[in-house]
Amino acid sequence: MTAPRPLSRRAFATATLAALLAGCAEEGAGRQDDAAPGSRRRRDGDGAGADGSGAATPNSARALGRSTPVRLRIPAIEVDTPVIRLGLARDGTVEVPPITADDRAGWYRHSPTPGQVGPSVVLGHVTVGKYGDGVFRDLGRLRRGDRIVAGREDGSSAEFTVSAVRTVAKADFPADDVYGDVDRPELRLITCGGPREGEEYRDNVIVFARLSATSS
Repeated sequence: MTAPRPLSRRAFATATLAALLAGCAEEGAGRQDDAAPGSRRRRDGDGAGADGSGAATPNSARALGRSTPVRLRIPAIEVDTPVIRLGLARDGTVEVPPITADDRAGWYRHSPTPGQVGPSVVLGHVTVGKYGDGVFRDLGRLRRGDRIVAGREDGSSAEFTVSAVRTVAKADFPADDVYGDVDRPELRLITCGGPREGEEYRDNVIVFARLSATSS
């Protein structure tokens, strides 16, 4: 498979519009594109990772080549889900997983695959309309040091260690921290959280994780 062309910073910001409500969808919803995100530029050389934690994590494993993720396991919150591919909608916003009883996580295919250098982005619902809880319903319970394992199409797997979990207001969505370039393999999991305001959640839950092991 030919690797997709990297998106420009403007395209990343456009893609973030849908990520603001990833995981909050009610029945019949597919994406969100009604509010531009705020962003905070990450400063290089400030002693902290893109997650802003500044915390030590296990030594990074060797980066892998490109291979589409097909499964995601998060033992601490009992997640074991197939992974579907998500692209961009016709209007330029990023897709989110469909609202179905068999809820699954979705990998944004214009981001690196898990294990490649850069931030691999996976979206999931916290609620799925009439079907109840979504696959990422307990994402906010993750803690630093928890494991996330991505199974890849080529039979290999990439194991990540959580370095930070952040709950942020959608108006302050940290686009650069989530989508911006990093010099090692990292993972971002995104869903919604915080109090509900009508049919929407006020915040986003973002998990930052770094590659810690690989297997073939």
